[in-house]
Amino acid sequence: MEVKAKWNDGLSYESVGVNSGHSVVMDAGVKAGGEGKAPSPMEMLLHGVAGCMGIDINNFIRHRIDGVDSIEIHVDADQNEEFPKYFTDVAITVTAEGSIDGKYIKRAVELSHEKYCSAINSLKANSRVKVIYNGEEL
Repeated sequence: MEVKAKWNDGLSYESVGVNSGHSVVMDAGVKAGGEGKAPSPMEMLLHGVAGCMGIDINNFIRHRIDGVDSIEIHVDADQNEEFPKYFTDVAITVTAEGSIDGKYIKRAVELSHEKYCSAINSLKANSRVKVIYNGEEL
């Protein structure tokens, strides 16, 4: 998976998925010196967690989806007070309504959290990160 981001203006960037061609605009919040005209990169991480878990849930209950009226996923996170302002705590609340037996959605949520949601597991991972600036690895 690969994305390329290009500076727009101020603190705004547009990032394009190389394979998908989809793009998103990100901006820093006003307190951070941006214009707040788009989600911040950290907010985008939380969007990814919510979307990833939602897609997992729908895939796991796809044969019972007719019994679902709504699914909502609320992701609330606290950040480190000082730089780097990584997420220190993340709480994910899933609410579902409909005639489907709740045990199916509960199991889907568990499977997503424990194994299948790549976004959640990326937050928990010890990743290797390499940075290259103008051809030189830092």
